[in-house]
Amino acid sequence: MSRAGLDKKPHEVAAMFDGVARRYDLTNTVLSFGQDRRWREVTRRALVPKPGERVLDLAAGSGVSTVEFARSGAWCVAADFSLGMLSVGRDRGVPMVAADALRLPFADESFDAATISFGLRNLVDTAAGLREMLRVVRPGGRLVVCEFSTPTWQPFRTIYMNYLMRALPPIARAVSSNPDAYVYLAESIREWPDQRALAELIAESGWSGVQWRNLTSGVVAVHRAVKPS
Repeated sequence: MSRAGLDKKPHEVAAMFDGVARRYDLTNTVLSFGQDRRWREVTRRALVPKPGERVLDLAAGSGVSTVEFARSGAWCVAADFSLGMLSVGRDRGVPMVAADALRLPFADESFDAATISFGLRNLVDTAAGLREMLRVVRPGGRLVVCEFSTPTWQPFRTIYMNYLMRALPPIARAVSSNPDAYVYLAESIREWPDQRALAELIAESGWSGVQWRNLTSGVVAVHRAVKPS
């Protein structure tokens, strides 16, 4: 299967993730040199899930992050449009729903918080996805976005971009079940807005109090926001 193009046709992106599902979590750990575990932990702390709360984990893949959030005692549901990814995580013990991020199958204001990790840049319409999460979160509820971003130090930024396009595909070929997909993923990271631009887009989509924290020198950024009361 050829990789999905950057025009992000939803059925092509879903098929791409179906193709990498079997070894997706392992590949991410290898490619991030194990940093993915820390990124998930920081995202959980930013979300602050509480016992009894309802949390939507969107683009949750196999549910690794959902399990992390659920340890707090919150009721957490994993939603993803890749049936292959959901199938890999079906034994993780958290509820899973096949869902289109632009047309979520949930009622208005049905969650206390929503989060999306490394999935926002794969949506065909980022702003529409942010507005749809706004719809299903109650007033005063929280949003946390964990996504690849732009390294803040120029010399490191150059090294990082070279790694994405030169080193990442060979490593993916050795580890992944569908290495071509990682060329698309590398390209999508290069095209993604920087921290401030994403914060502005989140605010323009209706969220308030937008803040972000850089991780791993800006390779990843965690953005937080709240739904106006």
